[in-house]
Amino acid sequence: MKKAISGANFEIPQEVSQVTTTLKGRGFEAYLIGGCVRDLFLGKKPKDWDVTTNAIPEKIIEAFDKTFYENNFGTVGVVNEVTTDETLKVIEVTPYRTESGYTDKRRPDSVSFSKHLEDDLKRRDFTINAIAYDCEESRTVDLYGGLTDLSKGLIRAVGNARERFAEDALRTLRAVRFHAEHGFEIEEATKKAIIEEAHGLASISKERIRDEFIKIIQSERPSEGLQLCRELGLLKYMLPDLEKGIGVEQGGAHTFDVWTHLLKTLEHSANKNMPLHVRLAALFHDIGKPDTRRGSAGDSATTGKKDYTFYGHEVVGARMTSKILKDLKFPRELAEKVVKLVRWHMFFSDTEQITNSAVRRMVANVGKDNVWDLMEVRACDRIGTGRPKESPYRLRKYHSMIEEVMRDPISVGMLKINGAKLMEVLKEAPGPRIGYILHALLEEVLEDPTKNTEESLEKMAQRLATLDTAELKKLGDAGKDKKEEEDEKVLSEIRKKHWVQ
Repeated sequence: MKKAISGANFEIPQEVSQVTTTLKGRGFEAYLIGGCVRDLFLGKKPKDWDVTTNAIPEKIIEAFDKTFYENNFGTVGVVNEVTTDETLKVIEVTPYRTESGYTDKRRPDSVSFSKHLEDDLKRRDFTINAIAYDCEESRTVDLYGGLTDLSKGLIRAVGNARERFAEDALRTLRAVRFHAEHGFEIEEATKKAIIEEAHGLASISKERIRDEFIKIIQSERPSEGLQLCRELGLLKYMLPDLEKGIGVEQGGAHTFDVWTHLLKTLEHSANKNMPLHVRLAALFHDIGKPDTRRGSAGDSATTGKKDYTFYGHEVVGARMTSKILKDLKFPRELAEKVVKLVRWHMFFSDTEQITNSAVRRMVANVGKDNVWDLMEVRACDRIGTGRPKESPYRLRKYHSMIEEVMRDPISVGMLKINGAKLMEVLKEAPGPRIGYILHALLEEVLEDPTKNTEESLEKMAQRLATLDTAELKKLGDAGKDKKEEEDEKVLSEIRKKHWVQ
């Protein structure tokens, strides 16, 4: 957890200060507000910039050359087309406002603009987000002790916590997200209010829940975030299927129950800074186990320990993952990628028995674009099981085999001409001569890749076709030998890279 920095004299980007100085130049107040102020005091670069003012939307629009206003809450986007920094292309400016009535637990029934900053601050969710900062005067307005809470690493609701969560139930998940992102603890009264108001999440749109879930998953502490969701009664409104794994023992090589194993696998993917789709696959890869667990014939009467089987859990898990991601409105392309990783995570990897053809089938199943992500999921799965090594020899060897089967083949298949075309050009019948000619052409191309054009190969083939079969065989065998030599060079380099023989 990063402590709040002292002092309040920040370097504010010109694109932001230009907005506040313009508003002030027209006689209005203007403060930075919300997450950008919190991040400034934490010494972090803000991901976006928000300004609050006593100017109404029409006056804000008049003050700037290019704006957009497409909402019911007074927020005007001030557009800066010059900067290349995505965080500065739009500065959102919102009038001070008061809100009343939250019938749907999602949005206010009515919004009124105010002339007083205090009215705006008291409607904010948490004290650490209710700090206003005056850029020009380097002055902070902190009516609810947000700076103290920042220095303590504390998430505390503004005013009455239950009222804040009843206004917008998504705030319960936001509290967990701040814990996952910053390592802050949730203040006890706020935590109690979250538990009491957790049911409000049932009224929140899946898209909004998805967005908070993604931020938790992409944080530095995703497993802590999900554990906290469970403790506070939020998980069942977001990922009820995950709760099925709590207390489901696995036996065998597994040290942990399914729930703990999934969290530890996710945690390792976060430690490796994996992208979202890999983290999701790590979280969901064994989600089908509770529904497929059966006691096996290996149950031990002497030790009292139970062995289990989970046949087909990857197939069941893939279906469950597909439904979860669809319900949460994830983009189709991302969802399909995650489902593939879950479906095929149980590939057989015993390199003492596996063949290259089996590896090729695995690559075909998951797709070349996904195969290395699948290997990452497998490595995270191994650590999540409680095993000490992420990449033992067998897994490194499997990496090597994948790279071998995926490389561009040094074979007649790389030629810009095939047997059928040769027979057409040379007026030859099918037979060994065509194979000899192809391998002789290959030797030429291995020596000089620029010869690998259809026109060049046709000319060489016509010349080769004038030779008798014995001479052709000799040239063809030389081509095969050259191919094997080049093959061995490439394979040797691949195996050396993975420290395998």
